[in-house]
Amino acid sequence: MIKGAGDERRPRGVRMETAPKTLYEFGPFRIDPDQQLLLRDGRAVAVTPKVLEVLLVLVRRSREVVSKDELMRTVWPTTVVEEANLSQSVFMLRKVLGDTRGEQRYIVTLPGRGYRFAAPVRVIAREVAEDVAVAPTPATRRRRLGSPAIWLVAGGILALAAGAMYFLSGRSASMLRAEDPVLVADFVNATGDPVFDDTLRQGLAVQLQQSPLLSLISQDRIQQTLQQMGRPAGASLTPELAREICERTDSALVLDGSIAKLGSQYVLGLRARDCRSGDVLDEEQAQAGRREDVLQALDEMAARFRHRVGESLPTIARHNVPLAEATTTSLDALKAYSTASRVHAAAGSAAALPLFRRAVEIDPQFAMAHAMLGRMYGDLGDFVLAAQSTERAWRLRGRASDAEKFFIDASYQLQVTGNLQAAQAVCESWASTYPRAAGPHAFLAGIVLPVQGNYRAAVEQARMALGLDPDFVIGYQILAYAQQYQGDPGAAGRTLDSAAARKLATPDFALQRYDLAFLRSDSDGMQRQVAAALDDGEVQGGIAYHRSLALAYVGKLQDARAASVQAGALSLQSSQQEQAALFAAGAALREGLYGHAAEARRQAETALTLSDDRHVEFGAAFALALAGDSAQAGKLADDLVSRFPQDTSVNFSYLPALRARLALNEHAPERAIDILQMAAPYDLGTPRSSMHGSFGALYTVYLRGEAQLASHRAVEAAAEFRKVLAHPGVVVTDPIGALARLQLARVYAMQGNPVRARAAYRDFFMLWKNADPDIPVLVQARREYASLH
Repeated sequence: MIKGAGDERRPRGVRMETAPKTLYEFGPFRIDPDQQLLLRDGRAVAVTPKVLEVLLVLVRRSREVVSKDELMRTVWPTTVVEEANLSQSVFMLRKVLGDTRGEQRYIVTLPGRGYRFAAPVRVIAREVAEDVAVAPTPATRRRRLGSPAIWLVAGGILALAAGAMYFLSGRSASMLRAEDPVLVADFVNATGDPVFDDTLRQGLAVQLQQSPLLSLISQDRIQQTLQQMGRPAGASLTPELAREICERTDSALVLDGSIAKLGSQYVLGLRARDCRSGDVLDEEQAQAGRREDVLQALDEMAARFRHRVGESLPTIARHNVPLAEATTTSLDALKAYSTASRVHAAAGSAAALPLFRRAVEIDPQFAMAHAMLGRMYGDLGDFVLAAQSTERAWRLRGRASDAEKFFIDASYQLQVTGNLQAAQAVCESWASTYPRAAGPHAFLAGIVLPVQGNYRAAVEQARMALGLDPDFVIGYQILAYAQQYQGDPGAAGRTLDSAAARKLATPDFALQRYDLAFLRSDSDGMQRQVAAALDDGEVQGGIAYHRSLALAYVGKLQDARAASVQAGALSLQSSQQEQAALFAAGAALREGLYGHAAEARRQAETALTLSDDRHVEFGAAFALALAGDSAQAGKLADDLVSRFPQDTSVNFSYLPALRARLALNEHAPERAIDILQMAAPYDLGTPRSSMHGSFGALYTVYLRGEAQLASHRAVEAAAEFRKVLAHPGVVVTDPIGALARLQLARVYAMQGNPVRARAAYRDFFMLWKNADPDIPVLVQARREYASLH
């Protein structure tokens, strides 16, 4: 109810089952207090809740003088406001009503005394008044159920109010703040039709997520709370369980839904309860004549609730795509999607993927299901299928809500075009429009900003995502990586520990813990992760690959090869073909950098046979260039240009590195330096190949150092190699981290400084003290060391 009239305030828990509905009319206007609507000739007029409350107080005391102090106390009873707030509200009212300074037909100012409503007011009181829906549909209409017998027929499930929506606790819905989380419980399904299980909760969540003002508790956070409570991951969110979760997550409201079939009609109910007191704050209902019209009825209830919690009608109108357009017209497809969402939160991407696939099989036009299918493929390392599903979603984005369109647009730029400038623009607009959404901050922190090398901003964005959703498991992973890239592995470890304390984890946590142990030279810590992976099929392949990288970094190439074979086999066993391709590309690069040309070519061919993904193709092409196959490497570079013309990593990391390497193969270091100029803004970034395959970071820096060395610019070359060594959190186990030490030794030798050269060579030899003795780059280094005078 609208505050401001003491005669209409009611104690908590008291229901207005028989109170008549009161409307106020003057001129062409009507005020509906229950719906917080101002109508002009039957059409809704955009007005904020507080402005409407000011009008209602004046109308209820028509022809009386209401002082400014009294108005402020009534409209803002719990807030200290200035007179300017009231003056602004009156100004807006006059503008809406058509009053001018010279003609005050409705609101008259009495200097020094206050305001008076001057027009005649008609008070209409009746048991049932016609309602005006925010977004009316022909299939649904909001009505009162007048007979208690109806509740008996429905088995007592639909505890709906007997009139329009009321706030019964004295707390106005418009007092819900943007930061107050809302939990959506499962709908109680009394129809006997299982298609409504999960489906209506998902539909309501989609509708409420269109609101820029509401913050819903995420499925991830719900699952985390269930785990803390010792409940099974797939537990149904009954009203009682939902309220307990609501309290544990410090949420403001829990929304209980219900559906029953009364004769030929479907009756939907929605109840808002205070999480702590359990008081019913709001109730409403909608009816649908057919099964196919239920989603339209849900649209209506969601729009009404959004208005009741203070969202303006213009905002609702801008962000209120009907469910049939925003999701699917198929209840079966929506059920598959909602089940997939719940399974994803409880069991991960691999378990959810077939359910999302089922949703798009039922309805091939279901845009968000295609988008989520793309995300599942991406999570599992299948970037080609991820791009295909995401592109399909993007082409269907007209069938999505505004919030979902942002997700789809961002995913399209990240997974299909690779245009990170465009992705950044989408994410910034998304965050501005939906300030309670964690997604845009996660995309910025996890991909866009690290590729740019802007790690400080990445840390900030990741913290913002976690501030919005403290149980956002991917947020911890993103923050930990950003901290590692920034050069603070200790903070990264503490972030992972914080996640573990909340019982949150992803497979990547184990991989990063392995890398963090490597960075601090903690062999026991590395071994603990290897041992733990033996019981975790999701992690085994990745840990084997990371182990191969760490072994190769210190020159144990035979052991590294064995670990690589294991990593590839495990990936193929779990049908992760693209992951196996990335592992082969990484192995090919290692072999090429260390001088084993034949093995580099063999591994590159294996990678390209498994996948033509852009990151795989870059790794294989660079390995072929290192092995001396410039012609094939050049063809692959041209293919990258042709297929991915907008991709930021391709244009500013992969192509400059490939073409600079080819120029060095042709003994043209000056051309290599020129080619690398365009890569400079991204030199210290983490390209996508490094995120997915742990190779490619700072390659343009390393190559520039090689080109400067070949051009006999020792000082400049040394500066580049030192950059590589100064960013261990970015380079990690990439072979260039080890080889930069050797290159520095060569720089000092060129400068005619044998003392520093010997020290640098010995630094490299110490790192490779247990290396295989026949590695070509090591054999060459020993020759160079022996020749120093």
